[in-house]
Amino acid sequence: MCSSDLALLLLQDDQEINELLKAEENKAEIDDIVAETKKEFSEPLNYLITIQRQKIINKILEDSTASVKAGKISFRERLSRIMMSPVTGLPIFILVMYALYEFVGVFGAQVAVDFLERTIFGNYINPYITKLVTAIIPWKIWQDLFVNDYGIFTLGIRYAIAIIMPIVATFFIAFSIIEDSGYLPRLAMLIDRVFKKIGLNGRAVIPVVLGFGCDTMATMVTRTLETRKEKVIATLLLALAIPCSAQVGVILVLLSGNIKMLWIFAGVMTFVFMLVGYLASKIIPGESPLFYMEVPPLRWPKLSNVFTKTYTRVEWYFKEVLPLFILASIFIWIGKITKLFDIIVDILAYPTSWIGLPKEAATAFLFGFFRRDFGAAGLYDLKNEGLLTGIPLLVSIITIALFMPCIAQFSITIKERGWKMALSMAAFIFPFAFLVGFLVNLILTTLGVVL
Repeated sequence: MCSSDLALLLLQDDQEINELLKAEENKAEIDDIVAETKKEFSEPLNYLITIQRQKIINKILEDSTASVKAGKISFRERLSRIMMSPVTGLPIFILVMYALYEFVGVFGAQVAVDFLERTIFGNYINPYITKLVTAIIPWKIWQDLFVNDYGIFTLGIRYAIAIIMPIVATFFIAFSIIEDSGYLPRLAMLIDRVFKKIGLNGRAVIPVVLGFGCDTMATMVTRTLETRKEKVIATLLLALAIPCSAQVGVILVLLSGNIKMLWIFAGVMTFVFMLVGYLASKIIPGESPLFYMEVPPLRWPKLSNVFTKTYTRVEWYFKEVLPLFILASIFIWIGKITKLFDIIVDILAYPTSWIGLPKEAATAFLFGFFRRDFGAAGLYDLKNEGLLTGIPLLVSIITIALFMPCIAQFSITIKERGWKMALSMAAFIFPFAFLVGFLVNLILTTLGVVL
């Protein structure tokens, strides 16, 4: 320590310095000098020295810094702040969801599906394939494997390409645009406060939004969350209350033209999501997560990026999902031959009738275990046959949206969370879906709601 610093500390009566110098021979002389100095000033030396320090610091800052008038906030920065503000961010989110519905739900799920399913497959492909198979294969049992009600071509491939593929493709285009624009991190900041109520944080918006594309892929992404509690809650909510894009697409087809049904469906699913998440956050032990996220600048989506991402995801769909539809058709064919499916359908007929649905809906729920969208597509056929309308149609859609996860997601849940957790989730989801369906049917029927 230099002599000037030591002198200043002595003038301020620093206790530590006084103790260190206590044994010095000239300590008494030093004390006399300090005392004489204090007499020369009317105010405490501590105060005077501090004031002088502040003046010197201010002078240094004045000489070494320059004040520049803040420029105008750019439009992108202003828009970014608006997107993250609770007051303005929520209307923007609703507007984005509306645009998503118009593109995916109207163009993809209605216009594109109607053209492919009715015109291309209904008028050309299915009749041609059926005629060809019946001409080549004389045995009815083998004909059923490829055509007729549950054939590989007339059911599996038709569902995968004509009903599901246009919906998945339009969703992937919309999601790629949202992703490339930088809106997702801002959405995470917006909903962080809400998600904390259900044991998650804003970062969980990534797997949740991905879940609307594919729950299986989203379940894998939950590994990026920080705590075990977050991972378990997110996995449960994905399995229960987040329908995948293919299922959403079929549901939008089923609800097309009935805004009242759409709002009730959205309200019930949101309520279930928040209720189950809140209760899970109270029951599942663990620490609440912290949240921090880098927010990249907003930008116009690049066409090349959107095309590449969409192409990659549609390619993944054809490689991973199309074979599952074919496999499901084969399972159905085997189940029909062995009468095993008839037994399971008869068992499922009890809970389906309990919630006010026709017994034919049990088949759709069985198919839903192979693929959620496969089950929803089964409801689509029942609607076309006039077996599902009004309240029963809405109840069936809500129930199958909450129904057990498909085989692919269930397998990933086992891999990510273990057998015990996966089976526990399935044991909860199966009866809970029918309970919600029963309550919705009871409430709407009691109130005399007309849909």
